[in-house]
Amino acid sequence: MSAKKAGPWVLAAMVFAVGMTFIDMTIVSIAIPEIQKDLGLSETGVQWIVNGYLLALSATFALGGKIGDTFGKRRIVTLGVVIFAVASALCGATPSGSLAEPWLITFRVVQGIGAALMIPAALALVISAYPIDKRGQALGIFFGVTGALTSIGPIAGGYLTQIDWRAIFWINIPIAIIALILIRIAKPDDERTPSPIDYRGAVLITAGMALSVLGLQQASDWGWGDPKTIASIAVGALLIIAFFRHELSTSDPLIRVRIFSNKDFAADNAVLFLLMIVFIPLFFFASTYAQLAVGQSSSEAGLYLLYFFIGFAVATQIAGRVLDKVGPRPAIVAGGLIGAIGFYLWASELTDLSVNAQIPYIILAGFGVGLILSPANTDAINRAPASTYGEVTGITQTVRNYGSSVGLAVLGTILITQNRLNIEDNLGKLGLPKAQSDQIAAQLLSGSPPSSSSGGAQAAEIFKGIQTSYAQSTQTVFYIMSGVLVVLFVFALIFVRGGKVDEIAAEGSFDGPTAQN
Repeated sequence: MSAKKAGPWVLAAMVFAVGMTFIDMTIVSIAIPEIQKDLGLSETGVQWIVNGYLLALSATFALGGKIGDTFGKRRIVTLGVVIFAVASALCGATPSGSLAEPWLITFRVVQGIGAALMIPAALALVISAYPIDKRGQALGIFFGVTGALTSIGPIAGGYLTQIDWRAIFWINIPIAIIALILIRIAKPDDERTPSPIDYRGAVLITAGMALSVLGLQQASDWGWGDPKTIASIAVGALLIIAFFRHELSTSDPLIRVRIFSNKDFAADNAVLFLLMIVFIPLFFFASTYAQLAVGQSSSEAGLYLLYFFIGFAVATQIAGRVLDKVGPRPAIVAGGLIGAIGFYLWASELTDLSVNAQIPYIILAGFGVGLILSPANTDAINRAPASTYGEVTGITQTVRNYGSSVGLAVLGTILITQNRLNIEDNLGKLGLPKAQSDQIAAQLLSGSPPSSSSGGAQAAEIFKGIQTSYAQSTQTVFYIMSGVLVVLFVFALIFVRGGKVDEIAAEGSFDGPTAQN
């Protein structure tokens, strides 16, 4: 097959392969209440099901890119697809009983590792399959389709969960088979460019990210002042610092951290980190709110999140035009402000349990996020010379996924802690002792809230108190999300420069192109 004809086949194969990984960032969040109910998972266990995937993806992404260069990108994409599909099947085959929680978390982590092998190699294969003058269009399709699949996840997850929550994992298997068939047809270039793999750096960054997120997420169980919490966060932070120092001193770094000396690139990544504290965790918190507080079905919860993507999709189109004309700053600054207002107003309506009253603010919040994500990500990539395009994309993806992991860990801990306090307070007003209130809080967060259908008037009042408590807890989380976007807005005002990239830096250099001021 000629290179000209192979390009679309390679693009299609990589979209199918990578599409699974983007769907799985959001699809599981919708099914969480059903998974809890069926398996009886712990409070933090359900968060690790979502966060284990994100953390594994962010911690091993850079290593995955190096492995693809060394052993052949086509081979590693194929391996990644197989690992991802097998792990998906095993997630769907989770047994009941005490083994359920470690089983599901383990194979979610394996899914993340498969995705980390797949994504950087897939991107590189798309780039190499097209001549320079066609790459922009091909990459636009690649990122456009895979990005859109993130929004499809909650909707698809809602309907699949009503069939069986295990179907959200099994759906990956036919997609993987299609991807493997297309790879076989396209036969993308499998050229190897071997270079030493920085295993020490890989261990440092993986351990640093894992420990820091472990401490942040387990704080709800251990307590913020517990030595285990403090040690995990502190050691994790020290290991990340050690990783940066090591990367600066080694001749073959896992990540060329000197790239961050480009202030515009560093600012774009800081914006992405702050944004992703909000963006991906949103699906978890909004989904559980819709089902546990409002009482929606999983499919209704998926549609609830659709309102967010209405605003997001419209804003993404506007932001792209702004970026092309004047650079990223106006869209990012406006997005931070609009998003902060949207999340604040959305939060203010959560305790009324009326979805209709929330719709305008959900759309507004999505619009704000949509104005930020594409310009910040694209501008960061535009700062790279052609020779480092794949590497820079790997860095932005690592930053984005780590931001999501940190956000879910911190906000999840706050949700659990706040919910215990709210239930104790609200049910205490009904005359329930603290011990019984704590038991009900644990029961709720294990996916089995008491029913209002039996037990008379007091049972109905208790059920209403539980709904209100969870709504109040989610409200606290959403107010914090609004605050994070305020920080993003202020940061963008100060550090994101005006103007657009007028030329790409010289091949092999990363001093960075200048911006028109």
